[in-house]
Amino acid sequence: MVIAERLKALREQKNMSQADIERRTGLLRCYISRVENGHTVPAIETLEKMARAMEVPIYALFYDGEHPPAALPNTENRSQEWGSTGRDARTLAKFRRLFSQTDQADISLLLFMAQKIVRRNQDSRKK
Repeated sequence: MVIAERLKALREQKNMSQADIERRTGLLRCYISRVENGHTVPAIETLEKMARAMEVPIYALFYDGEHPPAALPNTENRSQEWGSTGRDARTLAKFRRLFSQTDQADISLLLFMAQKIVRRNQDSRKK
């Protein structure tokens, strides 16, 4: 199902008008109309606002079944995740502390550099 159709169907199912969504989200009614008519593709943040306004979980915007989808079984041992124990946990905590003190532009630059390093390493492995 197209997201535009799903948003409109959920809104109508909740007996809400576009004005109701506008009041609850702060989004302009003309924007809501453009989204519902498929003229604009909303960002995930916008979809979150709309789901919250209609008091539905965000998966409801994408899932058309009667009941919620079944949760996937947890096949991985959580203690094996990077950063969950020991030195890795301390390193992750240090990154979190430092990132919390860094502005968004610098974080974007750091992530860009990390992507470049990963690509360079992947390219060197291919050779």
